[in-house]
Amino acid sequence: MNRNNFWIHLALAISLIAVAAIVGQLSRFDFENKPENSKNKACAMTRSRQEREPEVLVKFRSNVPLAEILKITAKQNDRIEDEIESVPGLTSVDDLDGRPPEQVAEEYRKLGEMVEYAEPNFQIALDPETSDQNPPILAGEDKKDNLPDDPLFGVQWALRNIGQNNGKEKADLDALKAWEKTKGSSDVVVAVLDTGVDYAHQDLATNIWTRPDSLAAYKDNELGTIADEHGFNAVDNARDPMDENGHGTHCAGIIGAEGDNKEGIAGINWKVQIMPLKFLGRGGYGTTKDAIEAINYAIERKKAGVNIRVISASWGSTAYSRALEDVIRKAGEEGILFVAAAGNASTDNDKTPHYPSSYKLPNVISVAALDRFDNLASFSNYGVKSVHVAAPGKEIMSTWLKGDYREASGTSMATPYVSGVAALALSVEPNLSVEKLREKILKSVDKLDGLNGKLETGGRINAAKAVSK
Repeated sequence: MNRNNFWIHLALAISLIAVAAIVGQLSRFDFENKPENSKNKACAMTRSRQEREPEVLVKFRSNVPLAEILKITAKQNDRIEDEIESVPGLTSVDDLDGRPPEQVAEEYRKLGEMVEYAEPNFQIALDPETSDQNPPILAGEDKKDNLPDDPLFGVQWALRNIGQNNGKEKADLDALKAWEKTKGSSDVVVAVLDTGVDYAHQDLATNIWTRPDSLAAYKDNELGTIADEHGFNAVDNARDPMDENGHGTHCAGIIGAEGDNKEGIAGINWKVQIMPLKFLGRGGYGTTKDAIEAINYAIERKKAGVNIRVISASWGSTAYSRALEDVIRKAGEEGILFVAAAGNASTDNDKTPHYPSSYKLPNVISVAALDRFDNLASFSNYGVKSVHVAAPGKEIMSTWLKGDYREASGTSMATPYVSGVAALALSVEPNLSVEKLREKILKSVDKLDGLNGKLETGGRINAAKAVSK
C-alpha cells in the first residue's frame, strides 16, 4: 500500500469509529427495568413467585455512591434487583450468568473495603394461611366507596393507601374520590411508548385500542401500508406491538387495567383505550429513530381522527436529540400531552438533563417517583426547574406478560399514573386543550414538605382534584 492510500484508509477508519460512537450514545436509553447492564439504572423490580429470586444480598459501605455500585454490578454482569432503603447500601443482586449463589457472594466479598458483607439469598417458606405473598382482598367492602372487586386491589397502595405494609395512610392519588365522578372513558386514547403491550392480557384486552373499520390502514411513504390492528411496532416497522419484555405491559396496566372485573388489578382508568407504540425490543433497547417513528405514527393517527390525547413515555437518555424534541413539539401542536419519566439515577435534572423529560416544551410533564410514605423514592431524579410533579412509583403492582402480575419500581411506574390521571380529567372535560390539560395536572397536587425545593410544583398528583372542574 502506498503512503497516500495508507492515510486515506486511516482517515476513513477514524471517521467510522466516530460515527459508531455517536450512534451508540443515542441508543443508550435509561430503561429502568431492562435485564441488560446499564450504569444509569437504579430500579427495583420484584418477580412472580414462579420465578427464581435474586441470588445474593450485598451490603455496600455507606461511603460507596450509587453510581459506583451500579458500575460494580455492571462489571460483574449483574443487575441490582432492589435497594433496601432502611439499610443504606444493602441491595439484592441478580446474577445474569446463572452462577451458584455462594460463588456470586464470594466474588463480592473479595471487593474488600467497598463491601461489608455478601450472602446468598436464602429461601424462607411461610405457611400458606399466614403468607404475605397472598395480598388481602378488600373488594366488596362497600360499593358506595367505589371499591372495585379486583382481587389485587388491596395491595394497590397508590390508589388507596390505608397503611398496608406500614405505609402512610392517604399517601395516595385519592382514586376512590375521583371515581365518584368518573372511572374513565373509552373515547380517550392513551399511547404507551415503550416495549409494546401484551394486548391479549385478560385485564387489558377490553381497553386496548383497535383500529375501527372506518379507518384505513396506516400508510407511510417509505414503510408502505401497515395493517395496524392495535398500534405500531417501530422496532420491526410492523403491525404487531406485542410486548416481549414486560415493561410496557406494566405501564399499561397502571393507566387502564379494567376495573371491577373480578380480575387482577384496577387501573386508574377502569375504561380507556390504550394504544401500544413499541420502539424498545425484548432487551429494553431502542433508538432515537424508532422513538421518532412511533411518535410520528401517533401524530398521523391523531390527524386521521383517532382521539390520542396522551403519550406515556417511561424511558430516557442523557443524550440530547433535537429531532426527538421536534417531533414531541409537533405532537403538542396536534393536542397530545407527553408525560415522561424523570429518571432513576438519584440526580438533579437541573444540572444533568434527562431526555425526553427535560425538554422545555409546553406539552411535556416530567414525573418523579414517591414511595408509600409520601417520600421521594431514593432512586428518583428531581429538579425544581425541570421535574414537575411526583406520583407513586415504588412497589407498584400491575399487569405483566402472559396474564401475570408483578410489582416494579421506578419513575417508569410513576409516569403512567400521571398519564392515567390526565385521561381521567379528559373523560370529564374532553375538549381541554393540551395547555389547559397540563395546567390542570400541575395545579391538581397535594403539596408535600419533602418535595419543596425538589420539584416545580412541590406536590404529588391528586386524581380527585384533577377531575373537578
